[in-house]
Amino acid sequence: MLELFASAFITLFVVIDPPGCAPIFAGLTRDASPHRQRRMAIRATVIASAILLLFALFGEPLLSSLHIELDAFRIAGGIMLFVIALEMVFERRTQRREERAERVRAAHDIDHEIDDVAIFPMAMPMLAGPGAIASVMLFMAQAQGLAASLAVLGALLAVMLVTLVALMAAAPLMRLFGSEVESVITRLLGVLLAALAVQFVIDGVRGSFGL
Repeated sequence: MLELFASAFITLFVVIDPPGCAPIFAGLTRDASPHRQRRMAIRATVIASAILLLFALFGEPLLSSLHIELDAFRIAGGIMLFVIALEMVFERRTQRREERAERVRAAHDIDHEIDDVAIFPMAMPMLAGPGAIASVMLFMAQAQGLAASLAVLGALLAVMLVTLVALMAAAPLMRLFGSEVESVITRLLGVLLAALAVQFVIDGVRGSFGL
């Protein structure tokens, strides 16, 4: 169970990427009061957690209703995670997030009523994006028994708590680490995610062909 918890925690941490989301959140909420920043951080984390929990609990029945085999989803999920890993290594993911943040900031300048970024873009697609949804569904599918399922859900909860702390401490983290350290961490996490993604594909191929 500890191994499953650790594997799920590392994968979800890498995919959700709290250190990468923190500076984007800080940029989006830089004109908000500290109290409003905390409220948006809590709302974004709670909404993203609810979305991921929904897919964790009901994702597999949904696949069954669509006649999609689990091994096929493992392969597809692994490929998706590998693409995310490449983007992290080459910093395309960070660039895309920053461009999205700029678009939202531009909207704020036009319409001051659009000032809550908790749901979009923070909860979705930054926190509960396709990669995170695929990951939590894959791990829940691997979990055999109640204890294993609780281990995966515990890992999800732990990652979301770390994410909440990162968002609430976004401004101090930006001053502490700086953009260069963040870039190095993101690339290292990308390499780790690439290896985990390849393992998902290998497991899916083995299951499909009975190897």
